[in-house]
Amino acid sequence: MVDIKFCGLTRPEDVAQAAHLGARYVGVIFAGGPRELTPDRAQQVFAEVPTSVSRVGVFGGQSADDIGRVAGRVGLDVVQLHGDTDAERVTAIRRVFGGRVWTVVRVTDHLPDGAAELADACDGLVLDTLVASALGGSGRSFNWAAVSRGLAGFRTAAPIVLAGGLRPENVQGAIASFAPPPDVVDVSSGVESAPGIKDPDRMRAFRDAVTRASVSR
Repeated sequence: MVDIKFCGLTRPEDVAQAAHLGARYVGVIFAGGPRELTPDRAQQVFAEVPTSVSRVGVFGGQSADDIGRVAGRVGLDVVQLHGDTDAERVTAIRRVFGGRVWTVVRVTDHLPDGAAELADACDGLVLDTLVASALGGSGRSFNWAAVSRGLAGFRTAAPIVLAGGLRPENVQGAIASFAPPPDVVDVSSGVESAPGIKDPDRMRAFRDAVTRASVSR
């Protein structure tokens, strides 16, 4: 079964819906943009997260110490790193954070140099679409089949988290494009009625599409 992460959450009721639908991960943003939360607000949004669901915080260029402080305050299980990240930065964050560290690589139709090294260093490799004007949350997809072929050489390393333009209408095809399938699919804008406001019907449709894709493989 492919796990689901609902990201860019800004309201406790959306977190509750994500947990009800069986999501394995729920995410909040500390990296800028319309969905960015303060640590205080993130604590409120995550207040009722069940222990079976992991809390993810998405960060940009903050220092390792700042990330560690926010992660501890909010009670994060996973730190997700956008922006320029290398194995050295992952190591620095591990010194101040005892949970899992996911790193984002931004792609179009191929993996960037250094992706294999990052996969060895981190606990999850997030594949997101390369858009020059945004670190993430662009709503645009990438060439899934081409990138999947590029993963063949090091797929035994970190779990693969598939992001970038996913929505209920295309997630089944995205999963089918990967062999083996991704470990996690990550959705934000694809299940929204407005930035940061999740649509419960689209969240359910996304979950149902992921379930169909998992069963059909």
